[in-house]
Amino acid sequence: MKLSRTLFVSLLVSLSLIAPKVLANTPFIIPSPPNVAGTAHIVMDFDSGAIITSQEPDMKIEPASLTKIMTGYVVFSEIRNGRIQLDDMVTISHKAWRMPGSRMFIEVDTQVSVEDLIRGMVIQSGNDASVALAEHIARTEEDFAILMNQYAAKLGMTNTNFLNSTGLPDPEHLTTARDLAILARALINEFPEFYSWYSERSFTFNGITQFNRNRLLWQDPTVDGLKTGHTSSAGYCLVSSAKRDDMRVISVIAGTDSANQRIAESQRLINYAFRFFEGHKLYDAGQRLQETRVFGGAKDLINIGVEEAVHVTIPRGQYQNLAIELVIPNKLNAPIATGDQIGSLQISFNNEILAEPAIVALEAVEKGSFFKRLFDSIKLFFKNLFSFGN
Repeated sequence: MKLSRTLFVSLLVSLSLIAPKVLANTPFIIPSPPNVAGTAHIVMDFDSGAIITSQEPDMKIEPASLTKIMTGYVVFSEIRNGRIQLDDMVTISHKAWRMPGSRMFIEVDTQVSVEDLIRGMVIQSGNDASVALAEHIARTEEDFAILMNQYAAKLGMTNTNFLNSTGLPDPEHLTTARDLAILARALINEFPEFYSWYSERSFTFNGITQFNRNRLLWQDPTVDGLKTGHTSSAGYCLVSSAKRDDMRVISVIAGTDSANQRIAESQRLINYAFRFFEGHKLYDAGQRLQETRVFGGAKDLINIGVEEAVHVTIPRGQYQNLAIELVIPNKLNAPIATGDQIGSLQISFNNEILAEPAIVALEAVEKGSFFKRLFDSIKLFFKNLFSFGN
């Protein structure tokens, strides 16, 4: 359907129609993002998905224990789907018990609850816990990795391939900073009831207390997750998330030289995002924008609006320079079903389109009677006749 008419809807502030043209020319300066160590990084606004800053976001990297974010996502999905429960008791296999690297120190042939295994994986970064969960869900870690990749594809992680649940090195076990940000955003959004575990500073199991390796949890009270990673080949990595006021950002950094460096550089990226950018929710999901004319229908007017919530990320202090245009066709013909796309919103800042969400019908319009359609056709004929050449 060709969209042939644009209507100016709102600037979201009580200004005259000519004011935005003046304000749009008002100069503003955003400092360059910090130069940070590491092989790759990205900072994403959680609500809008906008990328605030990045370096090599699509370069293939080893995720190390950042892999466990996907392991957690799969486990949480299995719980949501009713296939496992938090109080399920898992018998620990020899393979899980003998896993190298970070561990929660579970014993072979003992039984441990799914909840304890999750906390051991999330807080203590236990490779043994990750394998035990993988085997509980899919019988083998190899089959669990298939699940991981299926979920990755569903989330749009197009440059990711998982071969295990732990992140132990393998030449083909790879992801990107962008894909990790997509994954972190999905986990926080879909599983808020489980996400709180990522902010816990310590966990005690079997009489052994271990502390969360994400030291940003102690350094910055606005940080509430997410996961560290390290191998000799991957370097020191960190996916972190922080919320200040109504804005949440996700930071991913990979390939730094030390645990101290990944913390310091992540903090710099988070501070930069909050200092110079702000997020705004423009519309709620299903929000009505206006009525528009329908021809040949059982009724003449239909409510249209956005199907999903609309968020944008802009430089701080520049909210008044947002411009929004509604793009819809000159003529809408019945029948129209609820949810049919009618047009789009073009949300722009500084002559750059930030978002273009779909405009949908918020109600259905059935085809009108023969005489109603005939009457509307006559009206359209004269409308087009008198507007010809205008």
